[in-house]
Amino acid sequence: MKSISLSRKKEDYIKAIKKIIEKENFARTKDIANELNITPPSVSEMLKKLRNEGVINYEKNKPITFTEKGEKIAKEITEEYQVLSQLLINLLVPEEIALLDACNMEHNLHEETVIQLKRFVKFIESVPDTPKWLTHFEEFCQSGTFECKEIEKSIK
Repeated sequence: MKSISLSRKKEDYIKAIKKIIEKENFARTKDIANELNITPPSVSEMLKKLRNEGVINYEKNKPITFTEKGEKIAKEITEEYQVLSQLLINLLVPEEIALLDACNMEHNLHEETVIQLKRFVKFIESVPDTPKWLTHFEEFCQSGTFECKEIEKSIK
């Protein structure tokens, strides 16, 4: 559950900053520009907005870091993205597509839907072995049909 409502653009910036900070321990305007494939002046404008909202520590020509509030928001955004991408991968969506779709989904789903999807992914991952239904779904995706032999046996 996100602690504040953010635009898609701001969320994308926060994800990019988090990714860079995880790799380098801090971010720079040019790193963010490269990550998002946009110009440094555009990045500077958004960084000012995020600073004014208390999300990042930002001064021109200094390393960019998250505030405590920003760290919490970045963690929430990242968790949502990871859950959605894992759900799609579990549903046998090719990883490259799953990652793109997860990004689109996270911006368009209701908060309650995301909470339930998180629970569902956690449930799937807590099962010691691959659940039978997931194996059956994989068979169905490969062949286009599925015969439930166990149900047939129990009926006879």
